[in-house]
Amino acid sequence: MHHSKELKELFKAILSLENEQECYDFFEDLCTIKEIEQMTQRYAAAKLLNEGKTYEEVIEMTEISSATLSRVSKCIKYGKGYKNIINKQK
Repeated sequence: MHHSKELKELFKAILSLENEQECYDFFEDLCTIKEIEQMTQRYAAAKLLNEGKTYEEVIEMTEISSATLSRVSKCIKYGKGYKNIINKQK
C-alpha cells in the first residue's frame, strides 16, 4: 500500500483517539453506517477464523459473504494487521 501523506495523517488521527467515545464519534463522522458495519463484520470474522472456526461457521455467525471471508482469511494467513490486534486483545 502506498503511504501517502494523507494516509499517514489519517492514521495519526486514529492513533490520537483517547477513548471509546472518541472512536465512535470519529468513525461515525468518517464512515457511513454500512462501512462501519462491514468493518465490524470483517473483524468478527477474522477473530472467528483465528479461533479455528470453519468458513461455514463464520458465514452462519456473521452473515459475511464468501468472497469477503476469503479476503479476510488471506489476511489472517499472510497479513500482520488482524493478528497483531487480535493477539493484543487476548
